[in-house]
Amino acid sequence: MPDILHPIPAPFVSSLMTVEPQWIDYNGHLNMAYYNVLFDRAVDEAYEALGIGLSYLKRTNHSTFTAEIHVRYIREIHVHAPVRVSFQLIDFDEKRIHYFEELRHAEEGWLSATSENMTLHVDMGAKKVAPFSADTMKALAAMKEAHVKLPFPDGAGRKIAMPAKGR
Repeated sequence: MPDILHPIPAPFVSSLMTVEPQWIDYNGHLNMAYYNVLFDRAVDEAYEALGIGLSYLKRTNHSTFTAEIHVRYIREIHVHAPVRVSFQLIDFDEKRIHYFEELRHAEEGWLSATSENMTLHVDMGAKKVAPFSADTMKALAAMKEAHVKLPFPDGAGRKIAMPAKGR
């Protein structure tokens, strides 16, 4: 479990990552699939901080599965660009985590993409959604307490729809 006595970063920010050459598509920018790789790597780091990463899976045979994701591509990013991803816990309950991520150029600070996610806590043996332990609920509550002070993320809760035409 994480050491809740230490301040929880608000938001949690990933380690420095770099856009790899093999991730560039024929349009000359980061292929859409690899935005998710960067977001997922940041989630792995945030989950380790929460105590629900790989060691948690090995110890408890529980993990999280993504149930829903909404990615927005704001500004294209290119090969070798240094990036960081912020992770903001929006909400959670006994079986779900709702969070929002922002992918930013690490040196210039501009926003490249966002990802809003809903994950489910899963018992890997039964392959069924299962409640978090009391310790995990405490860790999530501590992170939420730190993150609730942040502004609600711009773009969170959006849906995909065509613009209204004279309605």
